[in-house]
Amino acid sequence: MTSEYSAHHLQVLEGLEAVRKRPGMYIGSTDSRGLMHCLWEIIDNSVDEALAGHGTRIEIVLHADGSVEVRDRARGIPVDIEPRTGLTGVEVVFTKLHAGGKFGGGSYAASGGLHGVGASVVNALSARLDVEVDRGGKTWAMSFHRGEPGIFSNGSPESAFTPFEKSSELRVAGRAAKGVTGTRIRYWADPQIFTKDAAFNLQDLEQRARQTAFLVPGLEIVIRDERASESGAEAIETSYRFDGGISEFADFLAPDAPITETWRLTGSGTFTETVPVLQASGTMVPTELERVCEVDIAVRWGTGYETSSRSFVNIIATPKGGTHQAGFELGLMKVLRTQVEQNARRLKVGNDKLEKDDILAGLTAVLTVRLPEPQFEGQTKEVLGTPAVRQIVANVVTRELTARFTSAKRDDKAQSALLLDKIVSEMKARISARTHKETQRRKNALESSSLPSKLADCRSNDVADSELFIVEGDSALGTAKLARNSEYQALLPIRGKILNVQKASVSDMLSNAECAAIIQVIGAGSGRSFDLDVARYGKIILMSDADVDGAHIRTLLLTLFFRYMRPLIDEGRVYAAVPPLHRVVVMNPGTKPNETIYTYSEQELHALLTKLTKSGKRWQEPVQRYKGLGEMDADQLATTTMDRAGRTLRRVRMQDAESAASVFELLMGNDVAPRKEFIIDSSDRLVRERIDA
Repeated sequence: MTSEYSAHHLQVLEGLEAVRKRPGMYIGSTDSRGLMHCLWEIIDNSVDEALAGHGTRIEIVLHADGSVEVRDRARGIPVDIEPRTGLTGVEVVFTKLHAGGKFGGGSYAASGGLHGVGASVVNALSARLDVEVDRGGKTWAMSFHRGEPGIFSNGSPESAFTPFEKSSELRVAGRAAKGVTGTRIRYWADPQIFTKDAAFNLQDLEQRARQTAFLVPGLEIVIRDERASESGAEAIETSYRFDGGISEFADFLAPDAPITETWRLTGSGTFTETVPVLQASGTMVPTELERVCEVDIAVRWGTGYETSSRSFVNIIATPKGGTHQAGFELGLMKVLRTQVEQNARRLKVGNDKLEKDDILAGLTAVLTVRLPEPQFEGQTKEVLGTPAVRQIVANVVTRELTARFTSAKRDDKAQSALLLDKIVSEMKARISARTHKETQRRKNALESSSLPSKLADCRSNDVADSELFIVEGDSALGTAKLARNSEYQALLPIRGKILNVQKASVSDMLSNAECAAIIQVIGAGSGRSFDLDVARYGKIILMSDADVDGAHIRTLLLTLFFRYMRPLIDEGRVYAAVPPLHRVVVMNPGTKPNETIYTYSEQELHALLTKLTKSGKRWQEPVQRYKGLGEMDADQLATTTMDRAGRTLRRVRMQDAESAASVFELLMGNDVAPRKEFIIDSSDRLVRERIDA
């Protein structure tokens, strides 16, 4: 370091050098997330062609050598000479930043690509990139090494590379059938740029492909994963195509039973903006243009309280919202506040005002807008910034929703009335919860008179150190009371199998004695009013029998926590106890005391007995099999399941909320057919000895 600072210390990074120096600026990060972003850039170019009406099929192949290939049957990248640079269209697209066909030249009315840096950024961050274009009856090909065009000696990215010296060449690699056009891009991500653990995530890729297929009706997206073929397994291929558009997407996303049908809100608006336009002379001239913004929204409300909302601009997801999301919420608030005020006497509202959370409870929405050259905040395009879109979306929502609420159709009137009832009940629940929170303080051990009588509370007031065991049955409670450490371990028995809250309404859940007791004992509320900071226990431990019924009860309890006390799972404070299934007493010769060994599965028991037989040891017959916690002595339960020194706990984690939600819906939801199919398909894994019959 030196204190001297002059123009000699300044660096000018030309072209793709800047991308390799600061990749995070263009793709967000250099881990798996950035790797996937590069793939989205290539896929979205093909999707933009489909949006423009060219091509109805896109193929994505994850090759076994770590490369990825995207194929389409669209118009193909231009192969003629671009007059300003003197380079072919293929080389311009892949080597020049801010070069492409999406700057208002008339090739695309609306597109996801905007900045002309997507393909060139991917090329710069690839150890090798091969592109083939079918156009004009020929197949044109070109290869790049870290953004530089040239020729590889063979098909491997590690093979010898010879860059072009005087002029680059777009070679003719073969003949294409008459009328066939399209592009194939295959690239190997550069290990110098990306972290060692960066990998293509098949689940994320399938989710994005499904989402795009919903947004572009009639487009088929095929994903083929050949990475498993190295180990001898067959390649995995999935295909997505949906003709129902975003209405079908909203139904797919909805996690609960419907209150309203899926309503489609469509419309458009115009606005003017001044943008620099490239003239034939090569200069940029500020020009006032009239833009058209098309709005298409699918909304439906369900019985739950969670919000599932997705927003898109020209099929590009905007997870952080933007002006279109703000306009959507503005329109919702305006219409629903007006409708509640007009029906205030029937709804018994008084002077209370709706808030955004009241309206969004139970809402599933897919919001799409299409406009030329939208303004995003950054290359990752997570936030829309075009100011005029806010009012256009708000106007469309206001007009279309008002038409629904004032419709004379019987179905519209019935659904509108149900929706207003739900929204007002959410508002009243929010006000009630806030009032209760303001007037109620957390009960300590001496003020537990309002808690259920069957709760055996602990003495400690230290929340972080305390544990609540939810125990299956009163018989197990008696043993657990003797086995616990009453200083910090509390016990709450439940009677049999609690209500399946995945299928039941909120009111049914609250009126169920077992569910209400659990919520009351934990003391942090439920649903949207749940406050993790006032939970009375640091750990919630589900202690059920080690049999099929015990697993069912544990699933029912986890469903309750997942739907109504999810922050406990998010923070890793819910555990499942692991009681033993067998007790084996190994007989030692002479005066040496016998040894007790616990096993936790049939396989573990057989392995233990085989080991004892080989070593010449005997054991007491019959081997004790615990059919329930109540069969265990207090010291056995303490040693194996409750004592911190020797117990095993399984922490319940939720790495992916969407996949967890789909599993709970499969196991516990209203739709029985998929569950029946799952049971039939999994029947070969059933162990008959585990059934107590």
